[in-house]
Formats: sequence, C-alpha cells, structure tokens
Amino acid sequence: MTGKLRIILTALLLLTAWLIDANTSLPLWQMLIIYLVPYLLISYDILSESGEKILKGDFLDEDFLMSVATLGALLIGFLPNSEPQFAEAVFIMLFFQIGEMFEDYAEDKTRKSISDLMDICPDTAIVVRNGKETTIDPAKVMIGETVLVRPGEKIPLDGIITEGTSSLNTVALTGESTPRDVATGDSVVSGCINVSGLLKIKVEKPFSESTATKIIRLVEQSSENKSKSESFIRRFAKVYTPIVVLSAVAVAFLPPLFYTSYETAFSIWLYRALTFLIVSCPCALVISIPLTFFCGIGGAGHAGILIKGGNYMESLSKVGTVVFDKTGTLTRGVFEVVAIHPNELSERELLHLAAHVERYSTHPIATALRNAFQEENDNCVIENTTELAGQGIRAEVNGKTVCVGNERMMASIGATLAHCEQCQTHMGTVVHVAVNGVYEGHIVISDRVKADAAQAISSLKALGVEKTVMLTGDRKEVAGRISKQLDIDSFHAELLPNDKVSHVERLLAEKPTARTLAFVGDGINDAPVLARADVGIAMGGLGSDAAIEAADVVLMDDSPSKIANAIKISRRTKNIARQNTVFTIGVKAAVLILSTVGLATMSMAVFADVGVMVLAVINATRAMKTK
Repeated sequence: MTGKLRIILTALLLLTAWLIDANTSLPLWQMLIIYLVPYLLISYDILSESGEKILKGDFLDEDFLMSVATLGALLIGFLPNSEPQFAEAVFIMLFFQIGEMFEDYAEDKTRKSISDLMDICPDTAIVVRNGKETTIDPAKVMIGETVLVRPGEKIPLDGIITEGTSSLNTVALTGESTPRDVATGDSVVSGCINVSGLLKIKVEKPFSESTATKIIRLVEQSSENKSKSESFIRRFAKVYTPIVVLSAVAVAFLPPLFYTSYETAFSIWLYRALTFLIVSCPCALVISIPLTFFCGIGGAGHAGILIKGGNYMESLSKVGTVVFDKTGTLTRGVFEVVAIHPNELSERELLHLAAHVERYSTHPIATALRNAFQEENDNCVIENTTELAGQGIRAEVNGKTVCVGNERMMASIGATLAHCEQCQTHMGTVVHVAVNGVYEGHIVISDRVKADAAQAISSLKALGVEKTVMLTGDRKEVAGRISKQLDIDSFHAELLPNDKVSHVERLLAEKPTARTLAFVGDGINDAPVLARADVGIAMGGLGSDAAIEAADVVLMDDSPSKIANAIKISRRTKNIARQNTVFTIGVKAAVLILSTVGLATMSMAVFADVGVMVLAVINATRAMKTK
C-alpha cells in the first residue's frame, strides 16, 4: 500500500471512529478497538521499527518517542479521572506520517534534480573500428580510437574533434544555456549534447577519467562531507533523546508524589509527560538541516558549481579573502600574438622568421607564433636550430642566422633594442627578433583577460570579501597591469609553486579567525595551494585533473564570476538552515514550557512536532532554487 493511500484511508477511518464516538455511548474498550484500526494502519511500520531497535538496544530516536507517546495516549483514558485520547493518538501518527511524506517528497525532488544533473553519461558509444561503426559500452573504448556522435546524442568521452562542426549544449555541465560552437581541432568533454552536425572525436581519456564520470563521482561523494551544523545536529540528537525520555519519566512520576491523591495526579502528569515527549521529538532538526545542505548542493550543481560537501559550503559562506592564480583563471590561458612591431621588415616577414625558428618548440609562446603564421610549407630551409636556456632559440633560415628570444639574448649577440612606445599599451610577453646580429623588431604575445574577470572581482567586493590577491609566475609588469585592470587589491609575481603555498600560508595566518580563505586555480601546479586553502576552487572546464581532485569546489565552465554565485548559494543555504534551527527550537521551547505547566494540548504538541517539521522541510527545499 502506498503512503498516500494509507494516509487517505487512515483519515477516513479516523473520521468514522470520531463520528461513532460522538454519537454513541459505547464502552471505553470498544472505542479503543475502533480507534485501533486506523492507528495500526498508519503506525504499523513505526511500531515494528521501534520494536526491532529495542531488541538491538539502540532505540532512542523519533520513532520510539512517537510510539511511546501515542500508545500512552491510547491507554491514558483508562486511568482514574482522565479523559480518553484515542483520536489524538491516531491524529499524532497520521500527521507524523504526513511529515515523513513531505520529507520523502523533498528528498526525492532533490535526488531527481541531482540525478538529472548526473544523467550525463550515455549508455553506449559508436566507435569506428576497421572502417566499421560498432556500438559498445563507453568503458570499452580505448584511448586513440574514434567515436561518432550524431546530432541529439551525448558525447561519451573526452577528446578532440577530427572531423565535423557543430554546436554543443553544455547546460548539464556548466548551467549555461547558450550553445558552444565547435569545429575540427577543438577539445570536447563528455556529457555535452551534440546539437547539430555529425562529429568524429579522437578519444584522449578513458571512460573512468572522463569529465562526466568525474562529475558523477564528485556529486556522489558530496553527501559524505557533512557541515558542522549537520554533524552537530546528529551528535545532539544522540544525547538529546535519552535526556528527553528521562525528563518525561520524571514529569510523569515525580510531581504526583507531592499530591494527596497519587493516582489522580498521576493521570494529569502522565498526560503532560506524553505531550512533553511529542513536543521534544528532534525530527524537525534531524531532518531539515541535512536536507537544507543536500538541496543547496543540488541547486549549486544545476548552476554549474560542484560543491563537494556541506562542510565546504559552510566554509564558502564565510570567505573573506580570495586568492587567484592568473593564467587560466583570470586569463584565458591561451597565448596569442597581439602586436607586431618591425623595424625594416614587414610585419608578415618578421612573424614568418619567428614562427620558423620556433617551429619545433613546445613552449606556449612558440605555439602562439605558429598559430599566427600557419604557412609552414613555404619551401624555407630551417637548419641548425639551437635552444639557449633562459634566452630563446637560434636557427638558420634560408642561410640567415635568426635569433628569437628575450632581452638577454639580444644583449648576448650585441643587437641594440629599439625603444617602443606602443609596447606600453600592450600587456604581454615581448619576443625580440634579430637577423645576422641586427635587431629587426619584436612581437608581443599575450594571454587575454577573461571577459567576466573584472565582474568577478567587483561582485566579490560587493559581497563583503575584504581582500583579493593574485599570485602568478608571470613577469611583474604583466601581473601589475592585470591587477590594476581588474581592481585586485594586491599581487605577487614571478612565483614558483612553492612560493604560492608560502604566500597562502601567510595570508591564512593574517586573516580573522571567523573568516576563511579561498584559492582559485586551474593548473596542476595549483593542486598544493588548492589543498592548503580553507576552500580550494578549481576551474573545471579546462582545469587539470589534479586541480579538480584537490579542490573543494569546481566551477564547470571556467567562469570566475561564478565564485560570487557559489558564495551567494552557500550563504543562502546556511541562512535557511539557521532559520529552521531558530524556528524549530523556538516553537518547541514555548510549547514544552506550556506542556510542563499543563497549558498545552495534544493538538499544540502535534503542531510543535509534525507541523514544525513540515514547515522546516518546505523551507529547506528553497535552498535548491538558484538564479
């Protein structure tokens, strides 16, 4: 029998029993039998669970409190000078089950929301083997194989597009509804939906290490990391429930000792003790606080923010200092040529020489030069390529000695640098070029600032974050310009990974005790700092696996502006948990006092327990709604 059907049948049977009770004069024991029908229908599972826990010796929970209170209410009418409480006993259990139904509904809704988020892994993948298309389990696809993704299908594994163009729906990963255009050569991650064209993708990671699999693993593990509020409530309930039971026993048996008629007084105080038990049930707190954080994590996930547990959400709500890595976090992490300043040569000729010299280098700057000049097959002869550590690269291009590097390289060959006013307007690395010892000009290569980086800093300051800091291994001049452009409070440049850890430890020592420090990074060299900070925030879309594993919060679309969103969600979630705590304890305390002095009825007790629980659960579900 479903829970809803049980509740409806119990309500009808309770109404029938009440009508019989109101319009007949049946003996007390007969009315007990009539009321037992709806009572047992609605409470058999709670009674059986309480019985099993009593046999195991671990029974002091809300089910036990409800069972003792309602059984006492059924029997209290047989004591001298006491009123029957049959209807109240059934009513209490009925509303308790309604409260449980609300809790189940809220949890199911949140789980469905999270399962929708987690439903990003397709069950099958179409792999091309020996020229034939074969549908197999994605876990069986090997690195280097090619998978086909048709329009409307989910990308099963991370890889690079080798053929085709399309738009990708990334909402399940990033929370953003705007499609992302992709073409041959672009990297794509599992979990995105192919909207339009047919794509052929060369697999770069096994299924177990794909983005979609990692997201699912992170979400599944998030419930294991309890917030301080959740942990306290669970510990509190274990101590609180025995105290409540002993207090109720004391309320029932001790005050009658001071009356002339013990039996008459006992029925009065037993009623108060039963009311005391019902009101004291901690289920509203035990249920609503974990549910609030559960809903908050689910809501953040739909906004493209993965928070690995309630404890990290609580730390995030208290952030006062945010420390940023630069490259890949505040900047795009993709270098490109932004300016070419030749002396005697044309811009194309200068770029052509630099690109050829850097042809075989794997440095990001070399990649930027090659991307800017892709005409490699122009019959030029490149010979005697030599890389000079800390300076640059020297090679012979069509018989001419071309040096491409920094100022130290130019000084070593005696090439005189030309002062350039235009370089003051460009942020980036200056690559100098000399031909046969004669300075021929320079090329400026830059990593562009992300479009929402300035918004991210201003939003954090609007939220009350006291200090923003940027740490980078880049040159001081570049770091200073970006820091000023984004209105970052302070920066430290030319750092090694260990230097970043030292700076974060210093900032941790300086911050107020009540505030936390968050570090935001994306690279593998950021993993130690992410782990050291109070809250490690990783850029998930392009971030390294090590950074994502070390972080406590993952932003799935690499947008630094989402840091402010994550803080807002965490603060809102914590506020809702606080509202539930204050409201629950306040109502219960008031009714407990009234019940002890005999002014509270069973109906008031039901509201203080089940009614408060229902309201707290409804309030908790608000944490799942995020803008």
